[in-house]
Amino acid sequence: MTHHPATLDRRTMLAAGIAAPLVATCGRAEDAQNKMAFGLVTYMWGADWKLPTLLDACRRAGVLGVELRTTHAHGVEPGLNRQQRADVRKRFEDSPVELVGVGSNERFDNPDKATLRKAIDATKRFVELSHDVGGSGVKVKPDRFHKGVPREKTIEQIGESLNEVGEFAAGFGQQIRLEVHGQCAEIPTIAAILKIANHPNVAICWNSNAQDLRPPGLEANFKRLRPRFGSTLHVRELDNRQYPFPRLLELLIASDYAGWVMLEGTKFPKETPSRIEALARQKRLFDQLTGE
Repeated sequence: MTHHPATLDRRTMLAAGIAAPLVATCGRAEDAQNKMAFGLVTYMWGADWKLPTLLDACRRAGVLGVELRTTHAHGVEPGLNRQQRADVRKRFEDSPVELVGVGSNERFDNPDKATLRKAIDATKRFVELSHDVGGSGVKVKPDRFHKGVPREKTIEQIGESLNEVGEFAAGFGQQIRLEVHGQCAEIPTIAAILKIANHPNVAICWNSNAQDLRPPGLEANFKRLRPRFGSTLHVRELDNRQYPFPRLLELLIASDYAGWVMLEGTKFPKETPSRIEALARQKRLFDQLTGE
């Protein structure tokens, strides 16, 4: 199986339990080089593709990494038995496409203790799944605040829950990736969660939200969270002018980010051949913007 050189860098970093350091400046350094790879989140663009179709489409588009979102047609779920998990792993081993991880929909904000425990336990099952099928981590969400519950209490609950699942995931060589999502997507909120969620195996998945652009602005917000970036981050279509993706990629390169930049697209062609071409176009844009 052929891997992008950045994959080896990411795996070395993950095994060591550290993230790439943030350089002093977030401008494009003259000697900075792109160590990133471009992948696909199966939310929306790949939601209706069964696994063989998904792998073939990614191969043809030159997009050689995927995050498999739960509930979608590829059917990679915690309910798979041992043989089914082995079959999924082999499909990826026989393909140039890397399984970057699993995208769960678990969240840790609910004040109901039974609901929270269910989410924590379900996340652990996703961790086991990702390990068995060859992934390197599981995406989770913070997610929202609840009426009558102090924000500080919810933030503390989310942080403590992340520490628990982070400790569990470390035993399986998996990273917990907290998507910057929902009502918790404000940068100060994520920073407060991460202050509590201090387990080295808990990282964030930057999600390219409108909140990133609020004062003090993209560069300052990026620098605030960059030390806790994990092996994945999400982008929309790179030619979407509502978000400064060229500048984001510059910041990533300048800070020596060696992870996956993963397309979590919005609008897309319904027909598979046209969608493959649209995906290939996004890969070409990525290559142009990163100097590949």
